[in-house]
Amino acid sequence: MSRSASRTATSCPTGSSPSGRSGLRRQPTRPEAASPRRSKAMSTPLMTAQPLGIGTLLVPVHLGAGCEHTILFAARLAKALSCRLIGLGADQIELPYYGDSAGMVDAVVVENGRAVLLEDLAKAEALFRSAADGVAHEWRSAIEQTRAFLLTQSRAADLVVLPRQGPGDPPLGRMGVAPGDIVMELGRPILVVPPGIETLAARSVVVAWKDTRESRRALQDALPFLVRAEMVSVIAVGADPDDDGAQDACGYLAQYGIAARAVLRPRSAGSIVGEITDLVRHQGADLIVAGAYGHSRLREWIFGGVTQELIQATPVCCLMSH
Repeated sequence: MSRSASRTATSCPTGSSPSGRSGLRRQPTRPEAASPRRSKAMSTPLMTAQPLGIGTLLVPVHLGAGCEHTILFAARLAKALSCRLIGLGADQIELPYYGDSAGMVDAVVVENGRAVLLEDLAKAEALFRSAADGVAHEWRSAIEQTRAFLLTQSRAADLVVLPRQGPGDPPLGRMGVAPGDIVMELGRPILVVPPGIETLAARSVVVAWKDTRESRRALQDALPFLVRAEMVSVIAVGADPDDDGAQDACGYLAQYGIAARAVLRPRSAGSIVGEITDLVRHQGADLIVAGAYGHSRLREWIFGGVTQELIQATPVCCLMSH
C-alpha cells in the first residue's frame, strides 16, 4: 500500500459479529486403485467434508449512478453470510494536459487535483459507510491507480463484488472497475451483479462445466454458496458433452453433502450461454458458476465468447474464477 493509503474499520452492532472460517477441509480417504476404471461394487461411502466459508467480501466504490445498488447488495450478502465487508476507493490525481510542457505542471495545479481527489474519496467513503451500516465493515483508500490498488487489496478478501457492465447497464463513475478489467489477474473469484438484483439466496445454482483448470477453480470457489443451495445442476454443453467430467464434478460436490445433478446439452444453433441461461430460467436459478477464459494480447485480455457474454449479459449473479 502506498504512503497515502488509509484504512478504517467499523465493528458490527452489539450482538452480532462476523464469522471466520468454518474449519479446515477434511479429506476423505480413498482406496488405491490399479486402474482408472470405476467399480460401484468397490466404492465406499464418502465422509462429509466441511468447505471453508467466506470471511470477507470486497466491493470497489465508484461515483457512478449504479454504485449504491452494488454496495447495498454486497452489504446484504455480507449480512447473510455473517462476514465483514471491505469498501475500496482509489485513483490518481487528474492533471490537465499541457503537451510538450507537461514537465512544467505548476505545484498549485497538482495540489488542486489532489484536493479534488480527496473530496471524491470522501464522497465514496460516505456512500459506502451509509450503505454498509449494520454489518462489520472497513474502508480502504489510496491515491493510487484504481486497478492496481484493487489487485493488491484483494488479498484481504475471499470474494470481490462487481457490477455487470453490459450495453445499457449504468456506466461506471470515477474509481470504477469493470469485471473484464480485473478477473483474469485478481487471483480471487468475482461476483458479477446485474442491475436490479437486490439479494442472493443461492437456493438454486447452475454450474457451467468444462474440464479445465478454470472450471475446477470456480467449482471450489463456489462451495460456500453451493452448500447452501437446495438445487445444483452441473451443465456441460458441446457437440460431445463431457459426461465423465460433469459426473465427477457432481461426485466432488457430494463429499461436501451437496446433491448435484449432471445436465448434458448438445450445442444447438444457439450459443453455449444460451443453453446455460435456458437452464437457469427453467430451474429458477439465481446464481451461475463459471470459469473465466481469455488470453493476453498487447497488455489487454481477449476473452472467450462464453466469458464475454456472461460478463456483459448474465441474467443472474455470476461467480467467475480464473
